[in-house]
Amino acid sequence: MPGKTVKAALVDALSDLTDEDFKKFCHQLVDRRQEPRVRRNRVHGKDRMDVADVMVSTFTEKHVVGVAEEILKSIDCFEEAARFVEEAGGQSQQSASTDVEEAGGQSQQSASTDDKHFVDKHKVELIQRVSNTDSILDDLLEADVIKQEAYDKIRAMAACQDQMRELYAGPLKAGKTCKEIFYKILQKHEKYLIEDLTGKK
Repeated sequence: MPGKTVKAALVDALSDLTDEDFKKFCHQLVDRRQEPRVRRNRVHGKDRMDVADVMVSTFTEKHVVGVAEEILKSIDCFEEAARFVEEAGGQSQQSASTDVEEAGGQSQQSASTDDKHFVDKHKVELIQRVSNTDSILDDLLEADVIKQEAYDKIRAMAACQDQMRELYAGPLKAGKTCKEIFYKILQKHEKYLIEDLTGKK
């Protein structure tokens, strides 16, 4: 269907699934071992549109096609997968994987390519879109960017956005070194998001 967005195509694909297949899809989504991960509480009890929202915000439109195609095929919904890829513009799992590999090749670059650090430049979007905060906080604690007290306080917050705001209000004010460590941790746990933001001027 001409003009259909990736998100709209994904909502349609999920709507085509039976309730049982949709349940299987959600199980496969949260059980993925590749980063970035989707936490169970973000999809548990949610409808098709909510799950599509979570997937697009987590993987970005550029990569969600390959992820959704992979999951649909894993639950034997091959026709739905093919139709979804076609409606989403024809970006297959293979082409998405190539993009990820290319992004990985750039991952060692410094985040300070201009006068403003990446994590400051994209502060608003990072606060709104980062979802894998549990893993990020674990790594920040291990790297000694945050202390146990701050870690416990932030982990107690229910919303990812609140956790990110607290990081910016405290630990990330410490200086460039902490920001660089945070950036590398983001590359590890929010690979697709960082690539998406890196492409924005």
